[in-house]
Amino acid sequence: MAERPEDLNLPQSVISRIMKDAVPDGVSISKEARNAVSKAASVFVLYATSCANNYAMKGKRKTLNAQDVMSAMKDMEFEEFVEPLEISLEEYRSGQKGKKEKSEMRKKQKTQEESEANTSSEMEEGKEGAEEEEEEDEAEEEEEEDNEEDGEEEEGKDDGSSDDVQVIEDD
Repeated sequence: MAERPEDLNLPQSVISRIMKDAVPDGVSISKEARNAVSKAASVFVLYATSCANNYAMKGKRKTLNAQDVMSAMKDMEFEEFVEPLEISLEEYRSGQKGKKEKSEMRKKQKTQEESEANTSSEMEEGKEGAEEEEEEDEAEEEEEEDNEEDGEEEEGKDDGSSDDVQVIEDD
């Protein structure tokens, strides 16, 4: 827990902003009034937390939840705050749900983009591989053609050592 009582106070800047928003323009708030409201708000938060903790302990839980706080507000005789708190809680939850859905959509979109990028790079690699194979095939065909031409030229050469002798007779 806190080492000093001052550590339990809410931030002065937050209290001042809330107070300025609550009063009409042109109304000033003294430092003494801000300190008094700050102390009162801190005491209220601590008391509400203590009451909500009692409900959590009755439920044999260590975590306070929203229902514990609502029950504590009723127990503290602040029933008129329960309905606005429930509305505010519902707005918060729907906002969080919207953020979660947007986050999931971004993750899905990013995954799809990465998948498409991988697929296109694989396709390009495949094209490059296919092009290389085509070039190799063409080179092999050219080599075979060259070999065939060389073979034909060798067949057409007469080196005089032919076994076929043609005898021509004169009448």
